[in-house]
Formats: sequence, structure tokens, C-alpha cells
Amino acid sequence: MVVEVVTKGYRWFLDVLRPIDGLGPLALRIFLAPVMIEAGWRKIVGFDSTVSWFSNMGLPFPEVMTTLAAAAEFGGGIFLIVGFCTRLAAIPLMVTMLVAAFLVHAENGWLAISDSSSIFANERVMEAAPKKEIIKDIVREHGNYRYLTSSGSITILNNGMEFAITYFVMLLALMFTGGGRYVSVDYWIARWRNIV
Repeated sequence: MVVEVVTKGYRWFLDVLRPIDGLGPLALRIFLAPVMIEAGWRKIVGFDSTVSWFSNMGLPFPEVMTTLAAAAEFGGGIFLIVGFCTRLAAIPLMVTMLVAAFLVHAENGWLAISDSSSIFANERVMEAAPKKEIIKDIVREHGNYRYLTSSGSITILNNGMEFAITYFVMLLALMFTGGGRYVSVDYWIARWRNIV
């Protein structure tokens, strides 16, 4: 009896969610699009410096890689905004995030921001804690500490894999869900073509 009531309640809950199940993918798209567009735009306007950076990392064909990364991020971000070719746009973006995670950020560990209290703190993060205190002391002695920290506390960037992998996971979800019911161009094209 209890199992039947729980099952009926759960089915009712799913029926309530079904008409608005596009909101999850929409939220992911709204979050990811500006991040990707900004990253792509920086590669476009700083093309030569990005090519040099990719070359210094030992990537083959740095001009081609820069072009592909910029196109994936900028173009993919535009596609994400409107939910057009969401599943396909997610694929090169996921590849870009994996390249970023493992070729750029992996050597710094997991954390994006140095936090020595984290269970993921590595040696680099632990070494940042006393450096942060020295920075605070210098700012207190030679600057207006209250003013300089009024927009946020002093922190040290660790530049780990955290954000790239998080973006990868979000893009992976979009690859499986698509742009979302009612809230994406993909949905309306599929509906027009009688695919949905």
C-alpha cells in the first residue's frame, strides 16, 4: 500500500515537471554561453598571443588549434544562447574543456582558487596560504586595506581543473538533454519537422 502511494505520488510529481523540463537545460545554456563567448572572443582578439601560447604548450598546428578553439567557444556560445544545434555544439566545447583541463590546468591540481582548508588542497595551495598572509600584511601597511578589500577578500588564484571540468560536465548534460523543451530553437525545429 505504501509503495503504491509513493509510486503514484512520484508519477504525479513527474507529470508536474514534464511541461517545464526545459528549464534545466535553459539554465545550463544561460550559464555557459557567456563563459564560452568570452573565452572565444579573447582568442579571436588576441589571436597571435593565443597562437604563441598554444605553441609554447607544444600543441601541434597552433594556428589551426587557436582557430578551432575560438570557433568552438565563440560560435558554440552563440548556439547555446538560442539553443540551436545544442547537442552538436556541446561536442567541440567538451573537447576544448578537456584540453584546457588536462593540458593547461592539471598541473595545478583541482582547485581554481587557493583554499588551504579544502580536502583537495595540494602542496601548491598549501604554499599559497602564508603568501596570502604576507600580501595582506603589505596591503595593511602600505595601502587602505578596508577600501582595497571592500569588493572582496584577497585571494590567490590556483588555476586548477575545477572550472574546466565543471563546464565539461554541464556540456555533457546538454549533449544528452539538448537545448530544452519549449525554450530552444532545437525544440521548435524538431516540432516543425514532426520529430518531437
